[in-house]
Amino acid sequence: MPKKHSMSAVPAAALVVAAVAATALAPGSAAAVSAPLDNARIAAHFDLAEGQTPENIALTPRGTAYVTFAQARQIAEVSPGGATRIVATLPEPADGGVHTPALGFPLTSGIVRDHDGTLYFLYATGTPDLTGVWRLRVGGEPQRIAALPADGLPNGLALDPRTRTLYVADSALGTVWSLPIAGGTPTAWSTAPELASTGFLGANGLKVHKGAVWVTNLDRGTVLRIPIRHDGRAGSVRTKATGLTGIDDFAFTGRGDQLLAALDGPSEVALVQPDGRRSTVLDSADGLQNPTSIALRGHTVHVLSAGWITAKDPNLVLAHLDD
Repeated sequence: MPKKHSMSAVPAAALVVAAVAATALAPGSAAAVSAPLDNARIAAHFDLAEGQTPENIALTPRGTAYVTFAQARQIAEVSPGGATRIVATLPEPADGGVHTPALGFPLTSGIVRDHDGTLYFLYATGTPDLTGVWRLRVGGEPQRIAALPADGLPNGLALDPRTRTLYVADSALGTVWSLPIAGGTPTAWSTAPELASTGFLGANGLKVHKGAVWVTNLDRGTVLRIPIRHDGRAGSVRTKATGLTGIDDFAFTGRGDQLLAALDGPSEVALVQPDGRRSTVLDSADGLQNPTSIALRGHTVHVLSAGWITAKDPNLVLAHLDD
């Protein structure tokens, strides 16, 4: 059985992310806390010593959450009551993952759930034998279905149910990859300069929304919209929001293009309007510890925090989205 990561990996990762946090905490970078989120509470605590730094989340119709633990190389199931069960552990690379771009440890990142319960997720190790898109069928074992470049860092993942296409945001190569849900050879769908890093991580969170791929860029603090053309190719990039330093994952609220964004460095969730205006709706007082991912089920908002910088209490916060 592969050994789990010790807590010694956590400070190293925190030092890397701290460089991003320094600018995120600059004066004037955060607006006052405001509606429409309330009744925030911590629904589950995770074990930092076991590498349970939650990175991404996929929800079932009944409210169960599937979570990637970035440093533990694991997929976990979190019940609506907060009980956590490990459903898969990925193989450790032969070199321990020291060549994983930007991080130096194996990263289990984006995850989505198909309608039949199949999970698709990303794994970056800096090695060609493991880096790529993985699948976990109900009752089965994890299986890689598509290889991605070993010098890349696949991070955000989304499924377009209309075309049965998976899209992957690569934070190191500044690329959005696409591939059929069955797997195979990925296509570099977009390599627009707006996706590139300025020194740490570029393209990060990713969602398919209203005929377009939406991507965040952590280094640039932006939200980008890339139309999916009729022939399936990428259209021209449009920047929809700026000034969101430390932005990681995000989720649409169901009100047009309005979205909630996880701001890792300052431990905040921002409500971003279609015109780019933003306000802070959750912060550390609500239990956030460097949030990495957001998902919605009805009026319930799920926010994962990894504790990358605070080095304490990685958790799952639930809040209510007002009408």
